[in-house]
Amino acid sequence: MTKLGAQRVRPVRCRGGNMKYRALRLDSGNYAWGSENCAKKVRILDVVYNATSNELVRTKTLLKNTIVQIDAQPFKQWYLKKYGVDLGKKKGKAAKPDEPAEPEKKSRHVIFKQKYRESKQKLEPGIEEQFQSGRILACISSRPGQSGRADGYILEGDELTFYKRKLEKKKKT
Repeated sequence: MTKLGAQRVRPVRCRGGNMKYRALRLDSGNYAWGSENCAKKVRILDVVYNATSNELVRTKTLLKNTIVQIDAQPFKQWYLKKYGVDLGKKKGKAAKPDEPAEPEKKSRHVIFKQKYRESKQKLEPGIEEQFQSGRILACISSRPGQSGRADGYILEGDELTFYKRKLEKKKKT
């Protein structure tokens, strides 16, 4: 069973001379943001929910369909570059006085392109809230013990609200 930790993957010979890659420990994976059509390699921070057993959450075991928290930074940087919007900041807050408020130089064409994209985009409030905390809930869709990778997708929409409700219920008990 794959645990959360520094990467350790072993090749296993299978029938027909084929190879499986048994992940004993993993710390990162390739996660897709479905609505934005973007995938990034990110660090897995924590295991937060598994439908099978709470024992798997306590021991930080990575399986298919495990809900994990991943680092939001690579997606924040991509969003800033694509739309010109910094996701980590709350709206209406002034910049800190000790930070220099010097924006990077952009061509006129890039500025108009980003303004157009920003006018068309709509970000779900649940995801925006997660970006402010710096941790995003994601689901592992690969089988780490068979493929040697912990790849998955960011939770959005009804699936996100479902798992948030499950996590709230778990915290109360």
